[in-house]
Amino acid sequence: MSAHSFLHVGGIRDVETFRRHLRDLHISIPCDPELLSGDRSPLAQPLRRGDISLGNRFAIHPMEGWDGSTEGRPTELTFRRWRRFGASGAKLIWGGEAVAVCHEGRANPNQLAIGPHAIADLSRLREALIREHERSVGSIEGLVIGLQLTHSGRYSRPNSHDRPEPRILYHHPILDKRLGITDDYPLLADPEIAQIIEEFHRAARVAHEAGFDFVDIKHCHGYLGHEFLSAHTRAGDYGGSFENRTRFLRMVVEGIRHVAPGLAIAVRLSACDTVPFRPNPKHSLPGKPGRGVPEPFVTLLPYRWGFGVNRDNPIEPDLSEPLQFLSLLSELDINLVNLSAGSPYYNPHLQRPALFPPSDGYLAPEDPLFGVAQQMQVTRTLKQHFPNLIVVGSAYTYLQDFLPHVAQAGDESVSHAQFQSFVTLLFVDRFERQNGFARFDGFSHPPARCSHDRIRSRYSGDGIDSGRARLPPWARQSRQARPVDRIAAGLHHSLARAALPDARRVGRCRVIAAMGWALEHAPNLPCPG
Repeated sequence: MSAHSFLHVGGIRDVETFRRHLRDLHISIPCDPELLSGDRSPLAQPLRRGDISLGNRFAIHPMEGWDGSTEGRPTELTFRRWRRFGASGAKLIWGGEAVAVCHEGRANPNQLAIGPHAIADLSRLREALIREHERSVGSIEGLVIGLQLTHSGRYSRPNSHDRPEPRILYHHPILDKRLGITDDYPLLADPEIAQIIEEFHRAARVAHEAGFDFVDIKHCHGYLGHEFLSAHTRAGDYGGSFENRTRFLRMVVEGIRHVAPGLAIAVRLSACDTVPFRPNPKHSLPGKPGRGVPEPFVTLLPYRWGFGVNRDNPIEPDLSEPLQFLSLLSELDINLVNLSAGSPYYNPHLQRPALFPPSDGYLAPEDPLFGVAQQMQVTRTLKQHFPNLIVVGSAYTYLQDFLPHVAQAGDESVSHAQFQSFVTLLFVDRFERQNGFARFDGFSHPPARCSHDRIRSRYSGDGIDSGRARLPPWARQSRQARPVDRIAAGLHHSLARAALPDARRVGRCRVIAAMGWALEHAPNLPCPG
């Protein structure tokens, strides 16, 4: 079965056809037929919560960059990307960069890492972003800038792209085999974990001294923080009970509050997960993976290697522990939460709904709109229980031109005055370099002046928002793989009309799309919070 058995959202020409398509699939995704503009748009509204004051509902997701030096320092390409963050007009820079707290925790040899020059380097990145933001927008009022701190754990590749150097908390019956991890491969010992915790403290102090407003303690996508949450089978202080599996977070937060008083803390979380997926071996050919299917799991029940997973049926979510986790965040006075799901390494259709897979992935097992709807529903459910958290959702790239229509939409019973939303813009500079796309340095015309044929996206974003994926040759040669200038234009045409008074601000950005939003007072909306 080919990917084209699903109707490609990029081929839908108008919002009414898209709304009808959602109804035909019985998918509950809100979608307004018309966009409000300027100050009338909910995306243009400020948000204030405690000490956090944001000028609008646009945000930048944290990047796992591939453009740093081998020493973990930013290059000119990194600075260019950060300047474009500033030029975007987004007021929430969530993490800006996924910075490894130590060399051993890097996911690739060109990821930024905390080192001797980190304070100066990160200060320069932040200052470049601020200067460009003020030049483009006219004011830095309501601008909040954070830094994501990470250790890649099982997916560490600090020295070579083709040499995994995993740091694991427990043995996984499926993922170990994929990485060539033997049964006697050593686990991280408790003293090693204590050292990593100290490295998070050191990194947070660096971010604080560099002027950042908050740090994000990464707990998503299969990396170390996320693996702690699924360490049900680990013995000792960091495994087994929920209290033990969250000990890492609590100790990191405690130390940050001591070494960097006044620095806000945020968490990006994979709120639900599944058993790992693989290409269906019955329908796969060399270089052409089949549809994704779950790895056999009957002999692994009850499934004890996931977080937010139904132990008895691990292709379904169970939000009991994610709810407990958000309760813990509230107790720790953490009010910024960014929700994602799964991992690009073993269930990318959940983490980033898309038609075309990365080279080590599989074709979508379902229409990607179902994955979008699932993330929306999970985020909405969690937000209902914690209305005071500022929540950003993820994984809505696939909506393309219709993303702002969905972001704006609300339940008919809820006024737009109650709707609090974020649209998250994901920059693609590094993917252009990794995947060989034509270089794109901005629009030659403001988006509002582009023809629909020009702005229509011919590529769904598949394979370019995980920070690690390369399109396989068969996909690069297809009609879907077009230059970058066709990827983002349609989205930005719509976003500019929706919320920013000057379309040129968005049009200058190199962005593709990942979108989330926060609901402050409207928990009944059928969309993420």
